[in-house]
Parts: sequence; C-alpha cells; structure tokens
Amino acid sequence: MAHHHRQIGEVAERTGLSLRTIRYYEEVGLITPSARSQGGFRLYTEEDIARLGVVKAMKPLDFSLDEMRGLLESLDALSDDATDPARRGEALEQLDMFQGAAEERCRALRRQLSIAEGFADQLSSLSTQHKAANTPT
Repeated sequence: MAHHHRQIGEVAERTGLSLRTIRYYEEVGLITPSARSQGGFRLYTEEDIARLGVVKAMKPLDFSLDEMRGLLESLDALSDDATDPARRGEALEQLDMFQGAAEERCRALRRQLSIAEGFADQLSSLSTQHKAANTPT
C-alpha cells in the first residue's frame, strides 16, 4: 500500500502543533519522519500524524516524555502482527494502565475546573456587590 507523504508544514497545520514542537518531538524520539524528500524535507504518513495526535492528547494531561514514549511503544507492539503474544499481553496491560491514568487525570481536571468556576462566580458576586455599593443614588 502506497503511503501519501506530507511535509512538516502541512502536518503542523493539520495537528495544530508548531513546526518547532514537531521537531522537538522528533529530537526526543517520540516521532520519526517516515521519509525525507530529495531536498531533505521531513515527510510524514498518516500513521506518523496519528502518533503526533497521541502525544498532543497526552501533553495537557501532564504525561511525561517517558510515559508518552512508553504508550507509543505499546501501541506499536499492538499494531505489529509480528509481536509475540507475551509482549502483546504486556502492551495491552500498559494500554489499560494509561487508560486508567488518563481517566484519573480527567477527574482531577474536572475537580479543578469546578473549583475555578466557583471562584469565578464568587468574584463575579463580589464585583456586582461592590459596584452596587459604589453607585451614586
């Protein structure tokens, strides 16, 4: 199956990541361009773009680079038909662990959002109260 390759600018536009961020992820080993053009430009496949999507989703949940790398390795093992059953089992366990961690981080973010919304409401009430008190009658 032929892969349609995309240059880094198009990948940046599609993913919402900056060129610098994509290059950084390459530098730290999270992504590797599938090919290079004759002029040396990085070329990415849909699979590469999907990897960037995984990394992008993990970033706001405060997963470390090592954790991102670990999940990507597990996903690679699961998508490779040649992966032995023992490694596939480990990869599935890792996937379940990451799913649980992501769910817990979502719960923590919901709690933080609830606190922030309560604080914003409190400030709004105080603002309204003080504006009313300082309005000449």
